[in-house]
Amino acid sequence: MIYLDYAATTPLDKEVQASYQDLLTNHFFNADSMYDAGLQVARYMEKSRELLGQMLQCNSEELIFTSCGSEANNLAIKGVAFQYANRGKHIITTSVEHSSVYEACRQLETVFGFEVDYLTVDKYGCVSLEDLKNKLREDTILVSIMCVNNEVGSFNDLKAIKKILQDYPKVIFHSDMVQALTKVAIDLNVVDLASFSAHKIHGLKGSGLLYKSKKIQLVSLISGGQQEFNIRGGTSDACTNIVFAKTLRLAMDDFKQKQSHVNFLNDYTRQKLTDLQDVVINTKKECSSNAIINFSCIGYKPEVIMHALEANNIYLSTRSACSSKTESVSRVMKQLGLDEDIASSAMRISFGSETTMEQIDEFIYYLKESLIKTRKKR
Repeated sequence: MIYLDYAATTPLDKEVQASYQDLLTNHFFNADSMYDAGLQVARYMEKSRELLGQMLQCNSEELIFTSCGSEANNLAIKGVAFQYANRGKHIITTSVEHSSVYEACRQLETVFGFEVDYLTVDKYGCVSLEDLKNKLREDTILVSIMCVNNEVGSFNDLKAIKKILQDYPKVIFHSDMVQALTKVAIDLNVVDLASFSAHKIHGLKGSGLLYKSKKIQLVSLISGGQQEFNIRGGTSDACTNIVFAKTLRLAMDDFKQKQSHVNFLNDYTRQKLTDLQDVVINTKKECSSNAIINFSCIGYKPEVIMHALEANNIYLSTRSACSSKTESVSRVMKQLGLDEDIASSAMRISFGSETTMEQIDEFIYYLKESLIKTRKKR
């Protein structure tokens, strides 16, 4: 199998799996129980939180365990909106956010009466700083802008955004960093809130994390328990939370070496794709994560090409997995202002450090073969 969909999810690290299985077997106790076995699990979980804080360079009490990146995004956006509604009801985000951010903002608009502005982006998915400046208002309470786009891989200059927001000290800055963790440099000092997910870095599905600066207050979305500093009630998924720290540590090991390899794969794949007839690359190298390349096979239905590759045991995607069943053409690709034939034929490949040059060669071979066969049937 050749797997080229690491932006959707990643294979579970064997060491993480072994630790998780051991915890499930021997430390299944409720972390809120008052007997020793439960207290031991609680200590393990707090140790994980402490290690995560060290690796992310923040205080451990600023980290909230969630069930996934989508929950972290919802908790950040709705938690801020409800907490600070007395200051104003204006929110700014972008038109190319992950659906968990975009739909959370839409819900705040349609159900709770907030006003949301969606920033425009250029054809590569990068946000317009001028547009941000123009849309900021005295009643703006939240700006949510993703770090790395999940479909085209473009990243935003969070430091430049933070600099603009310094003139609006009451505005809270959230960033969806799910695709950024261990892919690009992260500095939590420039944001107030940031969302992460473990299964994008060879961890467990159902495992997320929200960074919340200690100066920020959130309204809880799940009431009924004192867990996670009274912000997220419910029985802690302690075993899952405990292995998050190990997941991140393993993902960060040999960071420079892994990044160098992925960068090489990116360059190599770009060159190979450029040589193919009818193929254009939508991801700009200079402003994107090395882990993602979005390209279009102009005039071809991406699902046809995807399934042709799948028949040869090669797996990639046509868009974000979280919206793959709801949209005929990706909302993100539409927002880039691309021609219809490019936007409607877009596909995404995403690398891991395990991906090899030989796998890329095989992918390119079968992609070329699929294009030729499909072209002949026209």
